[in-house]
Amino acid sequence: MWKRALVAALLSVSASASAVDADGFSQYVSQLKQEAGEKGYAPATIDAAFADIKLFKRAISADRNQPEFKKTLDTYLPQAVPQWKVDKARKLYKEHRELLEEIGKAYGVQPRFIVALWGIETNFGGYTGNYPVLSTTASLAYEGRREDFFKEQFFAAMTILDQGHISADAMRGSWAGAMGQTQFMPTSFLSYAEDYDGDGRKDIWGSLPDVFASAANYLSNVGWQYNQTWARQVKLAQPVDESLQGLKVKKTLAEWQQLGVRRFDGSDLPVRDIEASLVFPDDADGRVYLAYANYDALMRWNRSHYFAVAVGYLSDRIKFPAID
Repeated sequence: MWKRALVAALLSVSASASAVDADGFSQYVSQLKQEAGEKGYAPATIDAAFADIKLFKRAISADRNQPEFKKTLDTYLPQAVPQWKVDKARKLYKEHRELLEEIGKAYGVQPRFIVALWGIETNFGGYTGNYPVLSTTASLAYEGRREDFFKEQFFAAMTILDQGHISADAMRGSWAGAMGQTQFMPTSFLSYAEDYDGDGRKDIWGSLPDVFASAANYLSNVGWQYNQTWARQVKLAQPVDESLQGLKVKKTLAEWQQLGVRRFDGSDLPVRDIEASLVFPDDADGRVYLAYANYDALMRWNRSHYFAVAVGYLSDRIKFPAID
Protein backbone atom coordinates (compact mmCIF):
# COMPACT_ATOMS: atom_id res chain seq x y z
CA MET A 1 0.00 0.00 0.00
CA TRP A 2 2.70 2.48 1.00
CA LYS A 3 4.55 1.79 -2.28
CA ARG A 4 1.47 2.68 -4.32
CA ALA A 5 1.06 5.86 -2.26
CA LEU A 6 4.69 6.78 -2.84
CA VAL A 7 4.38 6.20 -6.58
CA ALA A 8 1.21 8.31 -6.67
CA ALA A 9 2.97 11.12 -4.81
CA LEU A 10 5.93 11.01 -7.18
CA LEU A 11 3.63 11.03 -10.20
CA SER A 12 1.80 14.00 -8.72
CA VAL A 13 5.07 15.93 -8.30
CA SER A 14 6.11 14.95 -11.81
CA ALA A 15 2.79 16.11 -13.25
CA SER A 16 3.08 19.37 -11.36
CA ALA A 17 6.61 19.89 -12.66
CA SER A 18 5.60 19.16 -16.24
CA ALA A 19 2.76 21.66 -15.93
CA VAL A 20 5.33 24.42 -15.44
CA ASP A 21 6.06 25.24 -19.07
CA ALA A 22 6.88 28.32 -21.09
CA ASP A 23 3.55 28.46 -22.93
CA GLY A 24 1.52 28.25 -19.75
CA PHE A 25 3.74 30.87 -18.14
CA SER A 26 3.33 33.19 -21.10
CA GLN A 27 -0.45 33.00 -20.76
CA TYR A 28 -0.17 33.61 -17.01
CA VAL A 29 2.03 36.68 -17.58
CA SER A 30 -0.56 38.02 -20.03
CA GLN A 31 -3.16 37.74 -17.28
CA LEU A 32 -0.85 39.54 -14.85
CA LYS A 33 -0.31 42.31 -17.38
CA GLN A 34 -4.05 42.73 -17.86
CA GLU A 35 -4.54 42.84 -14.10
CA ALA A 36 -1.76 45.43 -13.77
CA GLY A 37 -3.65 47.67 -16.18
CA GLU A 38 -6.85 47.18 -14.20
CA LYS A 39 -4.98 48.15 -11.01
CA GLY A 40 -4.06 51.46 -12.58
CA TYR A 41 -0.31 51.18 -13.00
CA ALA A 42 1.18 53.72 -15.39
CA PRO A 43 1.64 52.40 -18.94
CA ALA A 44 5.38 53.14 -18.74
CA THR A 45 5.63 51.06 -15.55
CA ILE A 46 3.75 48.18 -17.15
CA ASP A 47 5.97 48.29 -20.22
CA ALA A 48 9.12 48.27 -18.09
CA ALA A 49 7.90 45.55 -15.73
CA PHE A 50 6.80 43.14 -18.46
CA ALA A 51 9.53 43.86 -21.00
CA ASP A 52 11.77 40.99 -20.01
CA ILE A 53 9.87 38.60 -17.74
CA LYS A 54 11.07 35.03 -18.04
CA LEU A 55 10.12 31.72 -16.44
CA PHE A 56 12.68 30.89 -13.76
CA LYS A 57 12.44 27.16 -13.16
CA ARG A 58 15.43 27.40 -10.81
CA ALA A 59 13.36 29.53 -8.44
CA ILE A 60 10.49 27.04 -8.58
CA SER A 61 12.87 24.14 -7.96
CA ALA A 62 14.46 25.96 -5.01
CA ASP A 63 11.03 26.65 -3.51
CA ARG A 64 9.94 23.04 -3.87
CA ASN A 65 13.15 21.51 -2.58
CA GLN A 66 14.22 23.58 0.39
CA PRO A 67 16.56 21.37 2.44
CA GLU A 68 15.55 20.10 5.83
CA PHE A 69 17.67 21.52 8.60
CA LYS A 70 19.61 18.74 10.31
CA LYS A 71 22.30 20.76 12.07
CA THR A 72 22.41 21.90 15.68
CA LEU A 73 23.26 25.34 16.98
CA ASP A 74 26.62 24.02 18.13
CA THR A 75 27.52 23.15 14.53
CA TYR A 76 25.57 25.96 12.85
CA LEU A 77 26.87 29.00 14.75
CA PRO A 78 30.57 28.51 13.92
CA GLN A 79 29.57 28.39 10.24
CA ALA A 80 27.11 31.28 10.36
CA VAL A 81 29.29 33.48 12.58
CA PRO A 82 32.94 32.61 11.90
CA GLN A 83 35.70 34.75 13.36
CA TRP A 84 36.31 36.59 10.09
CA LYS A 85 32.69 37.76 10.09
CA VAL A 86 33.00 38.96 13.68
CA ASP A 87 36.16 40.87 12.77
CA LYS A 88 34.49 42.41 9.73
CA ALA A 89 31.41 43.36 11.75
CA ARG A 90 33.54 45.20 14.29
CA LYS A 91 35.52 46.94 11.57
CA LEU A 92 32.40 48.10 9.74
CA TYR A 93 30.76 49.17 12.99
CA LYS A 94 33.72 51.45 13.71
CA GLU A 95 33.82 52.68 10.13
CA HIS A 96 30.13 53.69 10.15
CA ARG A 97 29.77 54.39 13.88
CA GLU A 98 28.53 57.97 13.51
CA LEU A 99 25.79 57.05 11.02
CA LEU A 100 24.82 53.88 12.92
CA GLU A 101 24.51 55.69 16.24
CA GLU A 102 22.46 58.47 14.67
CA ILE A 103 20.06 55.95 13.13
CA GLY A 104 20.04 53.85 16.29
CA LYS A 105 18.86 56.82 18.34
CA ALA A 106 16.32 57.88 15.72
CA TYR A 107 14.64 54.46 15.59
CA GLY A 108 15.40 53.08 19.05
CA VAL A 109 17.54 50.14 17.89
CA GLN A 110 21.04 49.41 19.17
CA PRO A 111 23.52 49.78 16.27
CA ARG A 112 25.18 46.41 16.94
CA PHE A 113 21.95 44.65 15.97
CA ILE A 114 21.72 46.61 12.73
CA VAL A 115 25.24 45.51 11.84
CA ALA A 116 24.55 41.92 12.91
CA LEU A 117 21.44 41.71 10.71
CA TRP A 118 23.40 43.17 7.81
CA GLY A 119 26.11 40.57 8.30
CA ILE A 120 23.84 37.55 8.65
CA GLU A 121 21.47 38.47 5.83
CA THR A 122 23.88 39.45 3.06
CA ASN A 123 27.43 39.31 4.41
CA PHE A 124 27.37 43.09 4.83
CA GLY A 125 25.95 43.60 1.34
CA GLY A 126 28.42 41.21 -0.27
CA TYR A 127 25.73 38.89 -1.56
CA THR A 128 22.21 40.17 -2.18
CA GLY A 129 21.14 37.72 -4.89
CA ASN A 130 21.08 38.12 -8.64
CA TYR A 131 17.62 36.86 -9.57
CA PRO A 132 15.30 39.35 -11.34
CA VAL A 133 12.58 39.89 -8.76
CA LEU A 134 9.71 40.45 -11.19
CA SER A 135 10.52 37.22 -13.04
CA THR A 136 10.97 35.08 -9.93
CA THR A 137 7.83 36.28 -8.15
CA ALA A 138 5.81 35.84 -11.35
CA SER A 139 7.29 32.34 -11.82
CA LEU A 140 6.50 31.32 -8.24
CA ALA A 141 2.98 32.72 -8.49
CA TYR A 142 2.45 30.76 -11.71
CA GLU A 143 3.72 27.54 -10.10
CA GLY A 144 0.67 27.82 -7.88
CA ARG A 145 1.55 26.37 -4.49
CA ARG A 146 1.67 29.84 -2.94
CA GLU A 147 0.10 31.83 -5.73
CA ASP A 148 -1.62 34.47 -3.57
CA PHE A 149 1.57 35.24 -1.66
CA PHE A 150 3.85 35.55 -4.66
CA LYS A 151 1.27 37.38 -6.72
CA GLU A 152 1.08 39.96 -3.93
CA GLN A 153 4.88 40.20 -4.00
CA PHE A 154 4.84 40.67 -7.78
CA PHE A 155 2.46 43.60 -7.65
CA ALA A 156 4.32 45.08 -4.67
CA ALA A 157 7.46 44.95 -6.82
CA MET A 158 5.55 46.75 -9.56
CA THR A 159 4.57 49.43 -7.06
CA ILE A 160 8.23 49.87 -6.08
CA LEU A 161 9.03 50.27 -9.77
CA ASP A 162 6.13 52.68 -10.23
CA GLN A 163 7.36 54.82 -7.35
CA GLY A 164 10.77 55.17 -9.00
CA HIS A 165 12.94 53.58 -6.32
CA ILE A 166 14.78 51.30 -8.76
CA SER A 167 14.64 50.17 -12.39
CA ALA A 168 13.18 46.82 -13.41
CA ASP A 169 16.50 45.38 -14.58
CA ALA A 170 18.26 46.45 -11.35
CA MET A 171 15.57 45.03 -9.06
CA ARG A 172 17.35 41.82 -8.17
CA GLY A 173 17.35 39.57 -5.14
CA SER A 174 17.07 36.00 -3.93
CA TRP A 175 15.20 33.23 -5.75
CA ALA A 176 12.20 33.99 -3.52
CA GLY A 177 12.22 37.73 -4.22
CA ALA A 178 14.01 39.00 -1.09
CA MET A 179 15.80 42.17 -2.14
CA GLY A 180 18.78 44.30 -1.34
CA GLN A 181 21.15 44.41 1.59
CA THR A 182 18.23 43.98 4.01
CA GLN A 183 16.67 41.13 1.99
CA PHE A 184 13.20 42.66 2.22
CA MET A 185 10.38 41.01 0.34
CA PRO A 186 8.59 43.59 -1.85
CA THR A 187 5.70 43.95 0.61
CA SER A 188 8.15 44.51 3.46
CA PHE A 189 9.90 47.13 1.35
CA LEU A 190 6.63 49.03 0.93
CA SER A 191 5.96 48.85 4.67
CA TYR A 192 9.39 49.53 6.14
CA ALA A 193 11.99 50.79 3.64
CA GLU A 194 13.30 54.30 4.39
CA ASP A 195 14.81 57.10 2.32
CA TYR A 196 17.22 58.18 5.04
CA ASP A 197 19.69 59.93 2.73
CA GLY A 198 16.86 62.08 1.34
CA ASP A 199 17.50 61.52 -2.36
CA GLY A 200 13.89 60.60 -3.10
CA ARG A 201 14.59 56.88 -3.46
CA LYS A 202 14.43 54.07 -0.91
CA ASP A 203 17.61 52.35 -2.00
CA ILE A 204 18.18 49.18 0.04
CA TRP A 205 20.55 47.97 -2.69
CA GLY A 206 23.22 50.68 -2.65
CA SER A 207 22.65 53.37 0.00
CA LEU A 208 23.96 52.46 3.46
CA PRO A 209 21.91 55.19 5.17
CA ASP A 210 18.79 53.69 3.59
CA VAL A 211 19.91 50.13 4.37
CA PHE A 212 20.59 50.83 8.06
CA ALA A 213 17.48 52.97 8.55
CA SER A 214 15.24 50.44 6.80
CA ALA A 215 16.48 47.61 9.02
CA ALA A 216 16.03 49.75 12.12
CA ASN A 217 12.58 50.90 11.03
CA TYR A 218 11.46 47.31 10.54
CA LEU A 219 12.61 46.28 14.03
CA SER A 220 11.13 49.41 15.59
CA ASN A 221 7.75 48.60 14.08
CA VAL A 222 7.67 44.98 15.26
CA GLY A 223 8.23 45.65 18.95
CA TRP A 224 11.95 46.26 19.41
CA GLN A 225 12.97 47.36 22.92
CA TYR A 226 16.01 49.64 23.08
CA ASN A 227 16.67 48.98 26.77
CA GLN A 228 16.80 45.20 26.40
CA THR A 229 19.09 42.67 24.77
CA TRP A 230 17.83 39.72 22.70
CA ALA A 231 18.18 36.65 24.95
CA ARG A 232 20.47 34.86 27.37
CA GLN A 233 21.62 31.28 27.29
CA VAL A 234 20.52 29.49 30.46
CA LYS A 235 20.64 26.18 32.29
CA LEU A 236 17.85 24.30 34.00
CA ALA A 237 18.24 23.24 37.62
CA GLN A 238 15.19 21.04 37.08
CA PRO A 239 13.02 20.03 34.09
CA VAL A 240 10.46 22.58 32.89
CA ASP A 241 7.13 21.28 31.64
CA GLU A 242 6.73 21.36 27.87
CA SER A 243 3.57 23.44 28.21
CA LEU A 244 5.73 26.31 29.48
CA GLN A 245 8.19 26.19 26.60
CA GLY A 246 8.05 28.34 23.46
CA LEU A 247 7.54 31.97 22.51
CA LYS A 248 3.83 31.99 23.34
CA VAL A 249 4.54 31.65 27.07
CA LYS A 250 5.78 34.81 28.82
CA LYS A 251 6.93 34.89 32.43
CA THR A 252 8.97 37.26 34.55
CA LEU A 253 12.57 36.44 35.39
CA ALA A 254 11.49 35.91 39.00
CA GLU A 255 8.94 33.32 37.87
CA TRP A 256 11.51 31.53 35.73
CA GLN A 257 13.87 31.56 38.68
CA GLN A 258 11.24 29.76 40.78
CA LEU A 259 10.85 27.19 37.99
CA GLY A 260 14.53 26.32 38.14
CA VAL A 261 15.95 28.44 35.31
CA ARG A 262 19.46 29.74 36.03
CA ARG A 263 22.16 31.71 34.29
CA PHE A 264 24.42 29.62 32.10
CA ASP A 265 27.05 29.58 34.85
CA GLY A 266 24.48 28.22 37.30
CA SER A 267 23.96 31.42 39.30
CA ASP A 268 20.61 33.12 39.90
CA LEU A 269 18.87 35.11 37.18
CA PRO A 270 19.10 38.92 37.32
CA VAL A 271 16.58 40.73 39.48
CA ARG A 272 14.78 42.76 36.85
CA ASP A 273 11.16 43.39 35.90
CA ILE A 274 11.25 41.84 32.45
CA GLU A 275 9.32 39.04 30.75
CA ALA A 276 10.87 36.25 28.73
CA SER A 277 10.08 32.96 27.02
CA LEU A 278 11.96 29.69 27.40
CA VAL A 279 13.03 28.39 23.99
CA PHE A 280 14.83 25.24 22.84
CA PRO A 281 16.03 25.92 19.26
CA ASP A 282 17.19 22.31 18.90
CA ASP A 283 15.65 19.92 21.42
CA ALA A 284 15.70 19.13 25.12
CA ASP A 285 19.38 18.16 24.90
CA GLY A 286 20.47 21.32 23.08
CA ARG A 287 20.94 24.94 24.01
CA VAL A 288 18.27 26.71 26.08
CA TYR A 289 17.55 30.44 25.96
CA LEU A 290 15.44 32.92 27.84
CA ALA A 291 14.17 34.96 24.90
CA TYR A 292 13.17 38.59 25.39
CA ALA A 293 10.95 40.86 23.28
CA ASN A 294 13.78 41.53 20.83
CA TYR A 295 14.05 37.80 20.10
CA ASP A 296 10.38 37.93 19.07
CA ALA A 297 11.17 40.90 16.83
CA LEU A 298 13.99 38.99 15.13
CA MET A 299 11.59 36.09 14.59
CA ARG A 300 9.22 38.50 12.84
CA TRP A 301 12.06 39.30 10.45
CA ASN A 302 12.77 35.63 9.76
CA ARG A 303 10.80 32.85 11.43
CA SER A 304 13.84 30.75 12.21
CA HIS A 305 15.24 30.28 15.70
CA TYR A 306 18.63 29.67 14.12
CA PHE A 307 18.45 33.04 12.36
CA ALA A 308 17.46 34.85 15.56
CA VAL A 309 20.23 33.20 17.56
CA ALA A 310 22.84 33.88 14.85
CA VAL A 311 21.95 37.59 14.73
CA GLY A 312 21.91 37.83 18.52
CA TYR A 313 25.18 35.93 18.84
CA LEU A 314 26.93 38.17 16.30
CA SER A 315 25.58 41.28 18.03
CA ASP A 316 27.06 40.04 21.31
CA ARG A 317 30.41 39.40 19.65
CA ILE A 318 30.36 42.98 18.37
CA LYS A 319 29.57 44.35 21.83
CA PHE A 320 31.89 42.14 23.88
CA PRO A 321 35.26 41.74 22.13
CA ALA A 322 36.73 40.29 25.32
CA ILE A 323 34.77 37.04 24.90
CA ASP A 324 37.15 36.05 22.09
